[in-house]
Amino acid sequence: MTFDLNNLLRDNIKKLVPYSSARDEFKGEANTFLDANENSFGSPLTKWYNRYPDPLQLKVKEKLSSIKAVPVENIFLGNGSDECIDVLMRAFCEPGKDNILICPPTYGMYEVSAHINDVNIKKVSLTPAFQLNLPAIEEAIDDNTKIIFLCSPNNPTGNSLDRDDIEIILNNYSGIVVIDEAYINFSRFRSFTQELNDYPNLVILQTLSKAWGLAALRVGMAFASQEIIHVMNKIKPPYNINQASQELTLQALEEVGQVNDMIREIVAQRDLLAKDLLTIPVVQKIYPSDANFLLVQVTAPKALYKYLLEKGIVVRDRSSVELCAGCLRITVGTPSENVSVVNAIKNWDRES
Repeated sequence: MTFDLNNLLRDNIKKLVPYSSARDEFKGEANTFLDANENSFGSPLTKWYNRYPDPLQLKVKEKLSSIKAVPVENIFLGNGSDECIDVLMRAFCEPGKDNILICPPTYGMYEVSAHINDVNIKKVSLTPAFQLNLPAIEEAIDDNTKIIFLCSPNNPTGNSLDRDDIEIILNNYSGIVVIDEAYINFSRFRSFTQELNDYPNLVILQTLSKAWGLAALRVGMAFASQEIIHVMNKIKPPYNINQASQELTLQALEEVGQVNDMIREIVAQRDLLAKDLLTIPVVQKIYPSDANFLLVQVTAPKALYKYLLEKGIVVRDRSSVELCAGCLRITVGTPSENVSVVNAIKNWDRES
């Protein structure tokens, strides 16, 4: 199928002239900045934050480019991946007319963002093995299906989607295909970022919130063609990543070795946590995970969830989510946190 970006874009986005901030208009170095109506006397902090940040975050993108092996021009940074999701819907989906396709159970923000943008939602459930139902997806797609969201590794199930199935969609669908790789660093499968040149309709989402441990900074990434990135930059707020987040992100990106060590430890702890949980009679099943969490099927999930809360341990009750009956989602913690949750579940098992 032929991909044509202009046929997908909303007409008002094609005509949109983006807001031009003072920092967009000036490039380079200067001694005196009197262009942006900033407070020239500084700020009450030890480090001054009176100047607006780089609206395109070029230093951060240059560092990410060297790490991800993706050109700067193919990188968009959002205030979390959630902003990337919202910008894509505003670019390609006509409110009240177009639709997106999602495959539940999956990340809930696709649906929330669609509702906010008055975009219809088509749902094609995963198979019982948590894989894509390709025939049902093909049947569900219509002329107004502008974006397909695929989460791999998937949240809340933890598994990776079959790569061949994803490629079939990429090769046979003329709309935007978004692969959300928030948990890719914990997976044995390679990212789709190196396939960007092969698929002009591909957008890959990643985040610094998980493996990089920067959830509080709210830095999400989108990788796509230069044309799609240009559209996303037109739509985003002028200064969507603040200066403090940019500075701290740059510091963190210098520590690739430390992050890789953390990833290895988290994966090792994930396997150990799964092994320990399976020794408890109340635990019925643990689904395979390529993420930093486990989907754990237990007896009486709501009662166990409440018990853990009383013990000061917060997990996620997913028992009401489609295909996740009886399940709690447990994030892999530190060794001591993992021991605490295992011991608490053992105690509940003995008491119940």
